[in-house]
Amino acid sequence: MRALIVEDEPKVASFIAKELQSHAFAVDLAADGEAGERMARSNTYDVILLDWMLPRKSGIAVCRDLRRDLPQVPILMLTALDGVEDQVNSLQAGADDYLSKPFDLVVLMARIDALLRRSKGNREEGQKLSCGDLQLDHDARRVTRSGQEMRLTAREYALLRFLLQRKDKVCTRMEILEQVWDTLFDTETNVVDVYINMLRKKVDKPFTEKLIHTVTGMGYVIREPGA
Repeated sequence: MRALIVEDEPKVASFIAKELQSHAFAVDLAADGEAGERMARSNTYDVILLDWMLPRKSGIAVCRDLRRDLPQVPILMLTALDGVEDQVNSLQAGADDYLSKPFDLVVLMARIDALLRRSKGNREEGQKLSCGDLQLDHDARRVTRSGQEMRLTAREYALLRFLLQRKDKVCTRMEILEQVWDTLFDTETNVVDVYINMLRKKVDKPFTEKLIHTVTGMGYVIREPGA
């Protein structure tokens, strides 16, 4: 699982990040609202922890804009403001939950777990992804194209699922490394290109219509036939 923490106080951000990492989260950090929003739009996160008072763009404004374009991602607002009106404002801006500072880490993790359970329930239909005649059923861990079942390795499956989740959006090699491998390799590594080629042999080569495309100098994208 991957979390984004948008918090301008380094000690608080580090404190939360260590706790999340101890619960097997991969964590990204942003220190201002604009950077946080940019990262939220360019990566896939299971949960976003968003401070209210941020430089460059307020947490409320970031939350409102992200909710409009990313309706499924859970957002937990963190703030030192604890009035009823403040809570109402954050929820009206699209936050899924609200936690006042200071807070206990046990409570924080309980809130995050609740958000993830709720999000999973809301996304049940999203467990089935498609592009043209390619179908991925995540619950069954089954991939078919034109009704023909494909045997993919765990890494190939994770790569295909990530591309399908970002259908029509160009994914850079670095984004794929971070999301599929959950780590950063040497920037000169060609592991992404190798796995894309392996995936193409199974997903595209036996068929006339090609779904996985290279965007020169940028990365890869999966698109509907003819798009």
